[in-house]
Amino acid sequence: MPTNNPLSSQTRALIRAQMSRRGFMAGAGGLGAAGLLAACGTKSASPSDAAAVVDVSDTEKIARWANWTLYLDYDEKSKSYPSLEALKKSSGLDITYKEDVDDNNTFYGKVAGQLKLGKDIGYDIVTLTDWMVGRWIRLGYTQKIDEAGVPNKVNILPALANVGFDPGRNNSLTWQTGFAGFGWNKQLLPKGVHTVDDLFAPANKGRIEVLSEMRDTMGIIMQYQGVDPSGDFTEDQFMNAIDFFQKKIADGFIRQVKGNSYKEDLISGDAVAVIGWSGDVFQLALENKNKFDFAIPESGGTLWSDNMLIPSTSTHRKNAEAVMNYYYEPAVAAQVAAYVNYICPVEGAQAEMEKIDPVLAKSPYIFPDAQALAKVKVFASLSPADETKYQSAFQKASGN
Repeated sequence: MPTNNPLSSQTRALIRAQMSRRGFMAGAGGLGAAGLLAACGTKSASPSDAAAVVDVSDTEKIARWANWTLYLDYDEKSKSYPSLEALKKSSGLDITYKEDVDDNNTFYGKVAGQLKLGKDIGYDIVTLTDWMVGRWIRLGYTQKIDEAGVPNKVNILPALANVGFDPGRNNSLTWQTGFAGFGWNKQLLPKGVHTVDDLFAPANKGRIEVLSEMRDTMGIIMQYQGVDPSGDFTEDQFMNAIDFFQKKIADGFIRQVKGNSYKEDLISGDAVAVIGWSGDVFQLALENKNKFDFAIPESGGTLWSDNMLIPSTSTHRKNAEAVMNYYYEPAVAAQVAAYVNYICPVEGAQAEMEKIDPVLAKSPYIFPDAQALAKVKVFASLSPADETKYQSAFQKASGN
């Protein structure tokens, strides 16, 4: 794999094929069936159109960013984000960064009412998963990115430059991409977790946690049952996976169904193994003397992307674009990737990573090759009716 081309042409073709099938209809979260159908409908007729928003970036040098936890390079000594501090200094922007996203549905539930009314949600950049970004775009809750303000947009990996939920990347830019698979405590489970049977071994009963992201948890279970979640699976096949999931909860194997706050339970020992996200587990390992490990399930894991978008209510679009542009500089992207350990979406970052950490520059979890990507699937796009049905079934089985 040449260093000036993070993903081979074969790999790019594989991701492109998968990303085009990525579901972008949003999950139910706390919504009932009627609410979900409304959310999956057409663009809102509210006053939230970007045309009604006045950009005051020139007079208010601020930018407010909501992101997931453990998703930006962090220095424990200074209790700060080095790359962000460098941007603040060079740009003069006062950037407020908050780890306010724990789950796509939960976050959407907090801001949906304000978005519909065209009221400021308190953020100029929000980082959400593909399918949820698709919902925001469809409902008119995003602003178009001015390419003149983000010249580094050209550095996006070709595989991510033209996706079904945002053709041409007019409304979003990939933040990170990653795998969902197994994470575990190596001290408590020295043999590791490589299969679903390993995960649900009797000794782990009551100390397993799984993701509240339906596509990741069910995608892994479906592949264990021999079903391709990226294909045209049937309702019976999905519900068979739900039955398996529900039984593991009823039998006391699954302790909780959570967003990425599962990491605290791994640290405390309340959970010994999880269906979790690759970057989270690698960061925990780095911060806890290599105590944790991650693996793509032998039967198959899932692939997803989180993306930066500018909410329709933001009055600091140019400032938000300056932040996006900065993080698409290859050297900065490599700095972030060295910490978060997710798949880096920026071309040229692998060569920059060689200067930071030659070992990480060869990591298949940051710069994956076709062999690594062949082990994962992207959950298929769902019709509104199937989305409502499947997400409702998952929520019910989860006890929500």
